[in-house]
Amino acid sequence: MHKEGYYSSGEFAKKANVTVRTIRYYDKQNILKPSYVTDTGVRFYTDSDFTRLQQILLLKYLGFSLDDIKGMTIGDSDYNILKNSLHLQLKLIQDKMAQMQLVKNAIEDTIKTIDKDNTIDWSSMLSLIHLTNMESSLKTQYQNAGNISARINLHAMYSVNKQGWFKWIYEQGNIASHTEVLELGCGDGRLWVDNIDSVMSQNIKPHITVSDISEGMVNDARRNITEVYEKCVKNPENIVNSNNIFEYDVADCQNMSYNDASYDCVIANHVLFYCEDIDKACQEIVRVLKPGGVFVCATYGSRHMQEISQLVKEFDKRIVLAADNLYDKFGLDTGDKQLKKYFTSVNIRRYDDCLKVDKAEPLVEYILSCHGNQNQYLLDRYSDFKAFIQKKLRKTLTITKDAGLFYCVKE
Repeated sequence: MHKEGYYSSGEFAKKANVTVRTIRYYDKQNILKPSYVTDTGVRFYTDSDFTRLQQILLLKYLGFSLDDIKGMTIGDSDYNILKNSLHLQLKLIQDKMAQMQLVKNAIEDTIKTIDKDNTIDWSSMLSLIHLTNMESSLKTQYQNAGNISARINLHAMYSVNKQGWFKWIYEQGNIASHTEVLELGCGDGRLWVDNIDSVMSQNIKPHITVSDISEGMVNDARRNITEVYEKCVKNPENIVNSNNIFEYDVADCQNMSYNDASYDCVIANHVLFYCEDIDKACQEIVRVLKPGGVFVCATYGSRHMQEISQLVKEFDKRIVLAADNLYDKFGLDTGDKQLKKYFTSVNIRRYDDCLKVDKAEPLVEYILSCHGNQNQYLLDRYSDFKAFIQKKLRKTLTITKDAGLFYCVKE
């Protein structure tokens, strides 16, 4: 019997302009499962299944393997998740276009060299190989951008403290008082996006180096900061170009190329616990800070978001949202001891906040963005998990936030 609002495999394939064989293959590979299967095995799809199919076809077009795609897509017609997904796909396309332009230029230069010298420049050929073998890095950029977006969105939508985390960091770190600023682990540039008005109102325009170990994150930060800067500038003729304020760099905080005593202020928002060698990172930070310079170092404690871990454990006790407890490596409860080895003054400042969540989609998106094994157990059971979360949220869920920063001063 044909259910209303459902498409048979043939109807679904025809509507999407793909073959039935393709739909069946994606089903077999557990990449695109039907929304409904009858007792006799007849498969039916819904409009929401087109969301995932669109993602699959785009990523396949960009050169990703089906194994990659399985971990990069999720089918959901909720406008929030769909909008975020489309934004990420747009950035992925932009990065791919930039990459293809580099490949085009490299090919043209190589042809010119051959025509001019009648020889092959093997170093140019090696560069071409590197340029045309970047899909894995693009995949990482896509996933990182999606994960950061999901985590920030949950906090932005449901935080009780309306000042906002990034405005609080800017205020508590007294960042506006500094003119030479380095941010480590910039992510998508949200610190500067949220505080662009404050940056623009400084009498002496600062020089801000926005850095991250991920080139994809640096590209996202550049796009986001440039966009909000241009909206903020009301009279472009009377104001300096954004590039005169913001500089972008791919950098590892454990091994930086910046000169000694270069910065008044260094910022690391949820960064140090990712470092393999925290002591080395601290040594580098002290080195690039001027005497009297400030290190603003944000992290979280053991109670942070604990209700979410309890929630997923109730659904499937095998799920671990973080392979390591990062707060054990560098957290609010232990970080001051590590920092006092390098800074004469270390003060802790806690952010007073919690989340009041009443909708499933942003919470599910957040959970899927975590660094643990959750996707292994949730992607194939997405509908069941979403229904489980929706049932739990019949009553608003309060989620603990245990976050803050260390304000450190170099001697």
